[in-house]
Amino acid sequence: MLFNSLQFLYLFLPITYVVFGALTTKTQRYVWLTITGYVFYASWNYKFCALMAFSTVVAYLAGLGLLRCRDPFRRKLLLIVPIVVDLSLLGVFKYTNFALQTLRRVSGLVGEPLDIPFLHIVLPVGISFYTFHTITYIVDAYRGVITPTRNIFEFSCYVSLFAQLVAGPIVRFRQIEPDLEQIDQADRTRNLSMGWSFFTIGLVKKVLIADTIAAIIDPALTKYAELSSLSLWLCILGYTYQLYFDFSGYSDMAVGLGYLFGLRLPQNFRSPYKALDIGDFWRRWHISLSTCLRDYLYIPLGGGRGSPWKVNRNVMITMLLGGLWHGALWTFVVWGGYHGLLLVGHRVVAARWDRLPVWFRRSTTFLLVVVGWVFFRAPNARMAATVLSGMFLWRDGLGVVGGTTLLLMIGLCTAITQFAPNTFELRHEWPVAVAWGLAALFVACLLLIYGTRVSPFLYFQF
Repeated sequence: MLFNSLQFLYLFLPITYVVFGALTTKTQRYVWLTITGYVFYASWNYKFCALMAFSTVVAYLAGLGLLRCRDPFRRKLLLIVPIVVDLSLLGVFKYTNFALQTLRRVSGLVGEPLDIPFLHIVLPVGISFYTFHTITYIVDAYRGVITPTRNIFEFSCYVSLFAQLVAGPIVRFRQIEPDLEQIDQADRTRNLSMGWSFFTIGLVKKVLIADTIAAIIDPALTKYAELSSLSLWLCILGYTYQLYFDFSGYSDMAVGLGYLFGLRLPQNFRSPYKALDIGDFWRRWHISLSTCLRDYLYIPLGGGRGSPWKVNRNVMITMLLGGLWHGALWTFVVWGGYHGLLLVGHRVVAARWDRLPVWFRRSTTFLLVVVGWVFFRAPNARMAATVLSGMFLWRDGLGVVGGTTLLLMIGLCTAITQFAPNTFELRHEWPVAVAWGLAALFVACLLLIYGTRVSPFLYFQF
């Protein structure tokens, strides 16, 4: 089920909202949000609900054990064992065929080819996200950052919350615990306008902007080897904005849905294309992931402590694994390594870089990010190499069907991302005329949803 589907908008959300408001106790609302989360997930594939339930129970029991246990050795077991279980499940479903394919290629390169069959494994939607939820819960409980909940329904509600279940943001338990504890006092009308505003803006980002761009660049990129240099630049710039408006649109919709149920979800994007350097970009892009990588991987590795070599090593490990988290493709790993090298390079030139004009730092950072998106978009090294060579070695070729529209969309997106406030910078208290304008845009989105096939969010694949 998708946020931008008629099934969700006309059936699932109204029923969930009305029943939630009719319930009065914490447990009732925990149970209801848990049930709706599993119904939401089951609409994709009900078989994998058991996998999410198993991961939930393992993390919940680990939390109870950490709550009661004081023996250091047993506490470490309660930390390590459930994390190994979670990562093993993620590894089996997400990386098994990736590992087998890599083994086949390596064996061929060394002259001992192995005929290893691929396994038919379906990747559960959102497994990377809810695995992060359970792991951060266990680690925070072990560190004493949170007090593990004794209420299984509160925890299951947190893990399976449909608003952020399949594509984030990655919400840590400590970020949402105060609202969960007060969920019986949540007035469904108090934040209705705030929730509606966030949701509508997110829907507009997805349906009117991201999907419009995708309709032009996706067909064009099927012929990437035949496109001219100008066409390739237009397509990659288009993808740069498609990805942002698609994912930030989802995040805004998730935040809006959270407000409808009295839950404040964290900001996931803070005008990332206004970044002045690559480190600044990662403080603004997919904030929930970048902060998790920082707090649960980079800092435990040593962070910024130690010799420059150790710090650079920690950066590279974090970014390579961050790239691999996005998907079982070497292009994702290369994308992570590319950003790791940019971060390492920035550490070297930071003092001189910060003295350069703002316009130069912002535009250069943006260009570096755009180049990186080639690896993110390409399913294999051949496409990445062909696109990059076509972008930087001038060549004639095919144009883009709908190129004028794409150019106008790129101009619009540039204006929005460079000069407009982001969604969290808005007050969401609209004058009547603006509110009617948002309502008209919402209707326009519905009309497009009626007339076209529903487009999944890009981060669903992760």
